[in-house]
Amino acid sequence: MLQIYRTSSKTSERIAHIGPVSDSTETPHCEITIDPAARYQSILGFGGAVTEAAAYTLNRLPEAARRRVLQAYYAPDRGNRYTMGRLHINSCDFSLENYTYVDEYDTQLRSFDISREERWVIPTVQAAGSLAGRPLFLLASPWSPPAWMKSNGRMNGGGSLLPEFRQTWADYYLRYVQAMAARGIRIDAMTVQNEPAAEQLWDSCLYSAAQERDFVRDYLGPALRGAVTGAGTRAGTGAGFSGLKLLIWDHNRDLVFERARTVLSDQAAARYVWGVGHHWYESEEFENLSRLHHAFPAQHLVFTEGCQEGGPQVGEWFTGERYGRNIIGDMRNWVEGWIDWNIVLDENGGPNHVGNYCDAPVIADTAAGEVYFNSSYWYIGHFSRFVPPGSVRVASNEAGTDSVSGAEAATAGLHHIAFLTPAGEVVIVIMNESEQDRRIALSFSTKAAAASCELPAHSIVTIM
Repeated sequence: MLQIYRTSSKTSERIAHIGPVSDSTETPHCEITIDPAARYQSILGFGGAVTEAAAYTLNRLPEAARRRVLQAYYAPDRGNRYTMGRLHINSCDFSLENYTYVDEYDTQLRSFDISREERWVIPTVQAAGSLAGRPLFLLASPWSPPAWMKSNGRMNGGGSLLPEFRQTWADYYLRYVQAMAARGIRIDAMTVQNEPAAEQLWDSCLYSAAQERDFVRDYLGPALRGAVTGAGTRAGTGAGFSGLKLLIWDHNRDLVFERARTVLSDQAAARYVWGVGHHWYESEEFENLSRLHHAFPAQHLVFTEGCQEGGPQVGEWFTGERYGRNIIGDMRNWVEGWIDWNIVLDENGGPNHVGNYCDAPVIADTAAGEVYFNSSYWYIGHFSRFVPPGSVRVASNEAGTDSVSGAEAATAGLHHIAFLTPAGEVVIVIMNESEQDRRIALSFSTKAAAASCELPAHSIVTIM
């Protein structure tokens, strides 16, 4: 019998097992039909970013609190069962300061050294993988080349990669992958540039769509291919390159189709590209992802970053609903993997070296040694705990049945998605962000609805 797990703003329920779905003779507000035979994309998994800020914050906590956070994310028997993660190449805004891995004007990369990451980031990634019982699928992204490679002479404030350093910068990516592999950490994928259309106060670098296309086609793509084959790059060869996946864009949904089309329409560039990454900061135009999928169906779509900006939001409910709505919207539009931003931040929403403070699913009071789990942590868990890698999204469709309020009103604020796991179990996630309690009838394909569940206002359930 299908079991219900619920998180509700009205109660203390947090992914709480509340029993089996029930038979009901009461008229439901909405009927959701699931068709496990209608299958879409396979799921890579869920995860979050291990930034320097996150790893440093964890390091400032007492051992028991630090382990509690890591278990809450990665332990397969008690946590959110994360299997993915994101790392930054060089510094990002959620670093303690600007930093790179080479000396100034070392175009041969002889001084390349990632030992800074051994202080906090690498031990955290290793601990996470150990708890998960499997290597994480790791995505790495650069925020900025070293200042001397850029048009503005700074890591912050945008600027662009100077043409004379394009080969050096392409080789830099490979050196990072090699250095991490030498420390037992496999990088599975990388993006060309974090948010290439944004001139940020922090570490950033601008690429037009044509510049990204040309860099992939003429420099980074051949460097990666050369690393695999043992030819064509000064970075040399070594462990860690086989199967390395390259993603483009890594910015907001609003422009995802136009930007990706410029690169992917060039066959010489597209042959190096595995997928397209996106963020959520400008819009919830999920349909742009389906548009991209249908134009370039071989490309893999991954959500690579999202967070609630403006500092900690401890106790707020809208943050969790934003996560739930976006995960469902993305995955109903062909997204395969979903990676949150910082796994943990301190009581200020940092540290952040330019004061760009944000929220995270877990906030740590480093002075008191306490940790707080936000609604976003629980909402993510309604997916990540029950939908393992290798699951497949299946069809789910709703219809309003409330004769008083009408179909449109009956389904307003409801979001749902269904998956088939590798074990053959159907998993259904339904979210109610409306002000009204809802009764949902469930049916499979053409069978009559035989079960129902209650969704209080501002709640989310996983049924399996």
